[in-house]
Amino acid sequence: MYVGIKNIGFFEGGFGDTVLIVTLHQKDVKYELVCFDMDGTLTRVNSSWGWIHDYYGVDNADSYELFCTGLIDEKEFMRRDIRMWLEKHPGITADDVAKQFRSMPLIEGIQETVAALKSEGLRNVIVSGGIDSAARMIADEFGFDDFVADSLEVCDRGILTGEGIMHVDLKDKGVNVREFQIKYGIEKQRTVSVGNSFTDVPMFDNSALSIAFNPIDEKVIEAADVTVESDNLADVLDIIFE
Repeated sequence: MYVGIKNIGFFEGGFGDTVLIVTLHQKDVKYELVCFDMDGTLTRVNSSWGWIHDYYGVDNADSYELFCTGLIDEKEFMRRDIRMWLEKHPGITADDVAKQFRSMPLIEGIQETVAALKSEGLRNVIVSGGIDSAARMIADEFGFDDFVADSLEVCDRGILTGEGIMHVDLKDKGVNVREFQIKYGIEKQRTVSVGNSFTDVPMFDNSALSIAFNPIDEKVIEAADVTVESDNLADVLDIIFE
């Protein structure tokens, strides 16, 4: 419940003191689940994959073009990215990758936003085509209820095999939104999605309220109910609690 001030009054106490009375009313919050994209929404970089590319000094522009034109699928896209890392630095482990996310810049206001939503009983989840160790780090640090993102396959010693494990289809992130709705018993009409790119449009399609946060393309702006340009994620709170 969202608590607001209904009335303020004063009366004289028994010892001549003035006593302030504040009457509160509760307003039903419309939503129960908020699904956040990660890359470019919770982070100040457009891609957690790209953050690792920069660290290892590789460029995936060719693979990205092939993926965007449909000449390779998402699994092959991940495979090519990971193998570029291994070609330059054989023996990379999943822990090596996860450590690099400690310095990845994040948007301001994540803590405030999650705390405010949780205080009103809303679930907060991350739905990302990024790397799961980045999503896990953010979820653990700021108290998200859950997350889903793609994984890096490893052998027994934790060394990358060169393969990725796809948990999020960039062509339909709405699947993951529906899975969280089923998991938590929450309907579409009680769901909010927040994202920044065309890959988040299927999330919007499975939500009652969609917020384009610092959008990077026209498709996400056109699909969103509201667009927010801000350096602070907490600016979505007034829209959600409206």
